[in-house]
Amino acid sequence: MKIAYIAPYEGEKEIALSLLSEYEVVFVDAPIRDEVPELIRDAEVLSVFVDSKISETMVDSMPNLTHIVLRSTGFDHVPVAYAQAKGIAVSYVPHYGSQTVAEFAFALILALSRKAYAAYDTLRTTGEVYIKKFEGFDLKGKTLGVVGTGAIGRHICEIADGFGMHVVAFDMFPDEDFATKQGITYIPFIDLLAQSDIVTLHIPSSAANKHLLNETSLHQMKHGSYLINTSRGDLVDTVALTKAIKEGPLAGAGLDVYEGEQFIRDEMELLTEERHFDEHTWKAFAAEHELLDMEQVIVTPHVAFNSSEAKREITETTVQNIEAVLAGTPQNLVKLAS
Repeated sequence: MKIAYIAPYEGEKEIALSLLSEYEVVFVDAPIRDEVPELIRDAEVLSVFVDSKISETMVDSMPNLTHIVLRSTGFDHVPVAYAQAKGIAVSYVPHYGSQTVAEFAFALILALSRKAYAAYDTLRTTGEVYIKKFEGFDLKGKTLGVVGTGAIGRHICEIADGFGMHVVAFDMFPDEDFATKQGITYIPFIDLLAQSDIVTLHIPSSAANKHLLNETSLHQMKHGSYLINTSRGDLVDTVALTKAIKEGPLAGAGLDVYEGEQFIRDEMELLTEERHFDEHTWKAFAAEHELLDMEQVIVTPHVAFNSSEAKREITETTVQNIEAVLAGTPQNLVKLAS
């Protein structure tokens, strides 16, 4: 059994090898896109993280492939329906790092509310101190709008309670028991936007959720509010977000994910002649560069999940998923909405 393990994080090789010692494991250090390296085309199992982009053509180039193992909760970087139609199992990591991501979201909230990064960057680059320029605000008594109360969203609510914040939430499937226990209130999405000083997103990417925050909905947000996104980049229309920060009503944003984030990491890939993008993709790319230059915006490179505890959990669940399929008892299979 040959397992192709793509772009492992530092230290992951050792963990994976120790847990998969009875199999042939081939590591590819860099993410893969466009084509599958020759040395792994005969693999039965392909394991990838979100930084790889798998196409239908790439799936077809691996004739022995029986199982795609995603080391992530999201699966929009893989043609799941196509693979499943070919009889290829696709598994994922349904839960990991919920506390990790929630803590990171609050790190962004704190950095923005107290203008911590802007103050640091000014001091670092100019050596000067502008006390009045960096006046922030307390979180106590402010309203936090939590969109999505799954595992991460629930942790967000718990952390917010420690800061004395008032929490309102929106979820397609409200957890009323949790709401009663935690003292939060579920309200309609539009009302949440209008009432919240800070809105934080914790929902998956889907066709229905794409650009949930667009020009119309962003302008329904409270004047002077902030948007936090540690979920998926396509939840927010980047062009509209940039405009909403420049012209109002938003005061700023904390973004760990954003549209086309893989191209921010590798601009040469975006600019190759072989690639063709629609007008919005180009505009979003330009808008992201504009966001990077705004001191009231903090952009990080999809690292909210990145703690040693969360990564260990990802690796262990991935190995369990591989072993389950090989034993004929697959688990954590991706189920697409009908």
